[in-house]
Amino acid sequence: MNLKDAIIALYNAKPDKYSSADRELFETFIESLDRGEIRACEKTDSGWQVNQWVKMGILIGFRMGALTEYLWSEKKSFFDKDTLPEKVFQLKDQVRIVPGGTSIRKGSYIAKGVTIMPPAFVNIGAYVDSGTLIDSHALVGSCAQIGKNVHLSAGAMIGGVLEPVEARPVVIEDDAFIGGNAGIYQGIIVQQRAVIAAGTIITASTLIYDAVQGEFLQRDSGGSFTIPERAVVVPGSRPLKDTAFQLYCPIIIKYRDAKTEESVKREEDLHIFD
Repeated sequence: MNLKDAIIALYNAKPDKYSSADRELFETFIESLDRGEIRACEKTDSGWQVNQWVKMGILIGFRMGALTEYLWSEKKSFFDKDTLPEKVFQLKDQVRIVPGGTSIRKGSYIAKGVTIMPPAFVNIGAYVDSGTLIDSHALVGSCAQIGKNVHLSAGAMIGGVLEPVEARPVVIEDDAFIGGNAGIYQGIIVQQRAVIAAGTIITASTLIYDAVQGEFLQRDSGGSFTIPERAVVVPGSRPLKDTAFQLYCPIIIKYRDAKTEESVKREEDLHIFD
């Protein structure tokens, strides 16, 4: 039985007690996830596809694990499932992690050339590709997919999702820029080179207006929204029908141009990647 079929069978069995063989299966699974050999969500010819069996495997780890003490230092401990330790890096991994409280869970993939500023948190199942910067106080949620050369500014929140297993996680594609204190949640896809301005919150339940096209975005096949390639999104509002009130509404004010490139480059120049 291959890894996928074995994980699905164990997930559906829901045993009262897990055997040593079950533990070995989970260890094989999480090591593959940790190395980026399998992913909770990946791009195919027909778009982003959720690999439900991978999310099942992560959930097995939560079911199987027992609360244990991990020593952080001589005076500090943390307490988590014994199946879900912190990710361990070596110099050969070529990931730059600046000291100061960052925590990355085992079972997340961090590619070479990633820079992580403190404190940041990357959850299990997340995939962070090369050249990306995760700035201070940023979150990459469980199973979130982050592309190459993405800039997650300070305080950016990239939501994660484990259940239901068919739910799509947030996807940030290559060369996107996510501004400070922005929040991207509920299966939103931010396509390549899009710019999300500081303080912008985007969810599956919040309508998004494209001022360039003069229309609201339609929900995609995943039941959420796809921010178009090179779109520049800022916080905005729309009138609440028959009242004097306004509802929050992110607005695409333009598509990335030379002025946007200059602004993004200025922000990135504040950080040293190499």
